[in-house]
Amino acid sequence: MRAVRCHELSGPASLRVDEVERPTAGPGEIVIDVKAAGVNFPDVLITQGKYQFKPPPPFVPGGEVAGVVSAIGNGVTRFAVGDRVAATMLFGAFAEAVAVPEAAAVKLPDAVGFEVGAATLLTFGTTMHALIDRAALKEGETLLVLGAAGGVGTAAVAIGKRLGARVIAAASSEEKLAYARTQGADLTIDYGREDLKERAKSLTGGSGVDVIYDPVGGDLTEAALRSIAWEGRLLVVGFANGAIPKLPANLLLLKGCQAVGVFWGAFAQRDPDRNRAHMERVLGWIAAGDMTPHVDATYPLERAGEALARIERREVKGKLVLLA
Repeated sequence: MRAVRCHELSGPASLRVDEVERPTAGPGEIVIDVKAAGVNFPDVLITQGKYQFKPPPPFVPGGEVAGVVSAIGNGVTRFAVGDRVAATMLFGAFAEAVAVPEAAAVKLPDAVGFEVGAATLLTFGTTMHALIDRAALKEGETLLVLGAAGGVGTAAVAIGKRLGARVIAAASSEEKLAYARTQGADLTIDYGREDLKERAKSLTGGSGVDVIYDPVGGDLTEAALRSIAWEGRLLVVGFANGAIPKLPANLLLLKGCQAVGVFWGAFAQRDPDRNRAHMERVLGWIAAGDMTPHVDATYPLERAGEALARIERREVKGKLVLLA
């Protein structure tokens, strides 16, 4: 079968399509014939050797797929051959077939297409865990989303609105903010030309924001933290900026607030049942038409490097998807 492999840790340019052995279903595993695979910022970092885990080359990147079950291993009880499913993995998704543990997959409703299914699990899974489990976001609270036009940012805007929050979307250009408004943002901040702290304080009448969703990092983290409300929660989701911020601890003291880490991958492994419940809830919303993950563009496997390069250059609104 065909698979996209990273041959050296030099970034998206190192990717090429190879012929590899088709996977088989071990005990407790299912094999999925991949129809679509989501592309995410961590995939870029993995090809550069900059992510939390570093598989040795050559390896197949990609962390989420949607497709059809073609084989099941001994002990599998939740799936049958022919089921439409979506699944996550650490890497290996950019291929025509994958084998994953049964616990890593969810059934895909008939009303949810493969492209949307492949664009949902990682970003929306991260955001459900962040907003529900880590921040305990309440109806009526104000949520500030940094990087609001990216994959997880888009998910945070949509889920924040669904949970009843007042959502302030922050991004680096008016074009990205216009997109965020189409996803449900109530208010916006262009931190390419506006002072993030002052604008956030102004939009909240001086009281500050209750929850900050930060997948960006860098200097924006401290600026956002200075706009937080009493007993607010700063969600540390990622560092797309490339710089890991160092926060002044006195701000946490003075604001009575919390800085909370969000590591969805570890959560999904440690509590697969809760993660699956989150994913089934999101897919139910999508099937009912209550939200629609935005797929910016699709690419064949042969153009995977181009897709990752676009994400690296921050040109994407929502998600990119590879078609197998």
